[in-house]
Amino acid sequence: MPDPKLSVILTATESYAVIRKTVSHLSGQTAAREIELILVAPSRAELKVPEEEMRPFAAWRVVEMNPIESIGKANAAGIKAAAAPVIALAEDHCFPEPDWAERILAAHAGPWAVVGPAVKNANPRSAVSWADYFIGYGPWAWPCASREAGFLPGHNSSYKREVLLGYGAELERLLEAETVLHWDMRAKGHRLYLDAGVKAAHTNYSRWSVWLRVQYLGGRMFGGSRMAKAPAWRRLVYFVASPLIPLIRLLRVTQTAMRSGLWGRWLYCLPALCIGLALDGIGQGVGYLLGPGDSMQRLAPYEFCRVHNVNARDRCEVFGL
Repeated sequence: MPDPKLSVILTATESYAVIRKTVSHLSGQTAAREIELILVAPSRAELKVPEEEMRPFAAWRVVEMNPIESIGKANAAGIKAAAAPVIALAEDHCFPEPDWAERILAAHAGPWAVVGPAVKNANPRSAVSWADYFIGYGPWAWPCASREAGFLPGHNSSYKREVLLGYGAELERLLEAETVLHWDMRAKGHRLYLDAGVKAAHTNYSRWSVWLRVQYLGGRMFGGSRMAKAPAWRRLVYFVASPLIPLIRLLRVTQTAMRSGLWGRWLYCLPALCIGLALDGIGQGVGYLLGPGDSMQRLAPYEFCRVHNVNARDRCEVFGL
C-alpha cells in the first residue's frame, strides 16, 4: 500500500470491544487506504486486535503505554510514533462520517496548522448530554459555517505533524488542555480552521454523577494549565475574576444555540447547563489559584471508555450494549 497521508491516534485502555465502533467508522472512510491507525494501549497482547478489521488501512500499529495516565500522555505517545504528515486525534466515543478523512486531507493542503470538525450530538436524548455538548462543543456545534478559528475541538482535531513535533517535551502537557495549545499556536503565527464539511458525532456524558465531577475536574485542569507559567499576581487576578466565567460562557452558549437553530435544546437543558457551568467556573478558579493539583489523574478514567459513563439507554442505542 502507499505511504499513509493521515495518522489517526486512538487510545484503548480496556479491550478492543470498547474501540470497535470508532474503528469501524475509520475503516469505512472513503480515504481508508491513506490512513495509518495507531492504537495506544497498555498491552498489544491483551488488546487482541482482530487483524482482519485492520485490512482497510494503509498501516496500523499498537503503541504500548502502561499505565495510561491521561489523554494527553497517550496522544503524545501516538503522535511521536506517527509516520504521516497529518495527524488526527480520535476517541472511543466519537464517530466520524465517511468522508471525514478525505476532507481533512483536502483542508490540510491549505495553510492551516489545525483543522477541526463540526460536531454532532451522538446521544441527544437527555438534558445532561445536551448540557455537556453545549459546554464542550458549543462553538463547533453542527450546523455551522466553515471559518478561521481561535481554537478547535480538543481530542478530535487534526494537525500538521511538524507543528506538533516542534513543541518537543512541552507537547504532552499542552495536549492535556488543547485550547491552551491552540492559543499558543496562534501566538506563534499558526492558523486554525473549522471545516464544516469535516463532521463527527460525539457521545457526551449522560450520567449526572459522572458529569458533575468531570465539570469541576476539567475546569481545574484547564485553569491550572492556562496559568502554568503565570506569575502569582496574574493567577490572583484570574481567580478573583473567575465568578464571571459561568455568566460569560452561558452567554456564548446561548449565542451558539441561536446561531445553529438549537434553541429548543438549549431551553431543555438550561438547568443542567447552569449547574455544569458553575462547577466548571469553580474548578477554573481553583486551578488559577492553586494549579491543577491531581485533577489530571482523577479526570483520566472518565476520558476513556465512555460506554461506562453514559446512561443505560445510551449504552444500548449508541454502543449496542
